[in-house]
Amino acid sequence: MRILLYNPDNGVTRNFMPHLWMFLLQALTPPGHEVLLIDGNAQPMDEAQMAQFVRDQKIGLVGIGAMTRMVARAYRMADAIRATGIPVVMGGPHVTEEADEALGRDGGPRHADAVALGEADETWPQIVNDAVRGELKEIYAPVDAVGKERKPSLSSYPVIPWDKLDLDQFNLVPKLMHPLLKKFRQGWGTFRIVPVESGRGCPYGCEFCTVTGFFGDSIRFRTNESVVNELLLLKARARKEQGQIAVFFIDDNFAINVKRTKSLLRDIIAANAQVFWVAQISANLLRDEELVDLIAASGGKWVFIGMESIDPANLKDVNKGFNKPGDYAAVLERLAKRNVYAITSFIFGMDNDTPGVAERTLEQVRTWPPGLPIFGLLTPLPATPLYKRLAAAGRLTRPQHWKDFVPFTMAHTPLKMTVEEAHAEVKYGWAQSYSPEALAQAVAALDHEDLGDRINIFLARLCFRGIYFPMMSKSAWLPVVFENRRTILKLFKDGVSRWKRSRNSAESDALVTTPQVSDNANA
Repeated sequence: MRILLYNPDNGVTRNFMPHLWMFLLQALTPPGHEVLLIDGNAQPMDEAQMAQFVRDQKIGLVGIGAMTRMVARAYRMADAIRATGIPVVMGGPHVTEEADEALGRDGGPRHADAVALGEADETWPQIVNDAVRGELKEIYAPVDAVGKERKPSLSSYPVIPWDKLDLDQFNLVPKLMHPLLKKFRQGWGTFRIVPVESGRGCPYGCEFCTVTGFFGDSIRFRTNESVVNELLLLKARARKEQGQIAVFFIDDNFAINVKRTKSLLRDIIAANAQVFWVAQISANLLRDEELVDLIAASGGKWVFIGMESIDPANLKDVNKGFNKPGDYAAVLERLAKRNVYAITSFIFGMDNDTPGVAERTLEQVRTWPPGLPIFGLLTPLPATPLYKRLAAAGRLTRPQHWKDFVPFTMAHTPLKMTVEEAHAEVKYGWAQSYSPEALAQAVAALDHEDLGDRINIFLARLCFRGIYFPMMSKSAWLPVVFENRRTILKLFKDGVSRWKRSRNSAESDALVTTPQVSDNANA
């Protein structure tokens, strides 16, 4: 049977990293089946194109995974596929919490023939086998013999053949910059971010987060050997392609067990398995100097930190009081001293926020080492404690906001500002942080660092700009490149100077070496 695994885009913003679930389920598919992968972010399709694709490719089963922000798109694609007579299985955090919605049991239309609840590592092979027999059940849940939920162990993790998969669609380097990078920065013609997990689960239970509900509060880890071998596979591919591959450790808190994380990082270093990597780590864990040393030595370049707010009252409200705003600057300086930089995430529209919160936040951000600040709105996701609290208080303005997804749009009424004011705060944060002037300042702040570090932060800022500002097409990229032409020109000139110095140095070495060889021959 031919199987299609499809990850939808939300039709508005673009993800630059493939989602791991497709590759993991592909590796877990029983032998004898061919699995095709489509990520809507890299291969955009509308409903008619998808229906034609599954017919042309003689697909026998389609699996669709979706988070809340992309579920409306997922439903539309599922409907188009089911109209061709091909069964659809849906899964992921949203469908796990809203299974009746996907199955049409809530009075709405049916979108899926079956749903996979929770983690599908163990249920996916059963789903495939049932589909072959034409005996799909409506609900597949990872439960034991007595019906209790069972979380899969990660100790026997499948090998994902990253060395054989087509990743060209996920190249983050704009084509306009290929000639510059290939000529003046060897090995940087391609740059892809690949998702890898080392563990699952989070004990913190932040009010707005779906992670604890989906993965549980007990942490499960892969073996160090398994993770190291995967990194070695990716590193070998990058070397073969003369390009760059970075890893995003998608663990919800990569260093939640500091002792174990240190052990993994030491093994990565010992095996010479370092690649550039990014991970999500809470600020409170980054006080550990040895941990930060190991992060840098093992290839860590970016750390995603969910700061959320600079107001302790806000953090307490959402059960994230372990974040201490007074520690933020020291944490970021500690990372920057080792050439590790931060993606700092902030949420506006919290109950203690008032107009001007964006500028108050930026006043602090501007004093920190250059990084990637990102801004969002407090969003009540299904089944989270936040959703339940706001629903009980009658504050939800769009109780099923996911059915009509609009990015950066409130679904409830903030306490101390209007919805429109909250929207304006987010827009201000993005506009101030990703203007041409802001990008130039971020690059200039690293003038004392290697050219690669400056290119790194410039490209990262360009890509992250697309989270808020529409950059889904080539025509959208052109004005952005033009607006940032001075910074691009500066980087180009620095590259030329570096290349000339390298060439002159090589010629000087040749001139010095030649007479020495001749003299030795005459001796």
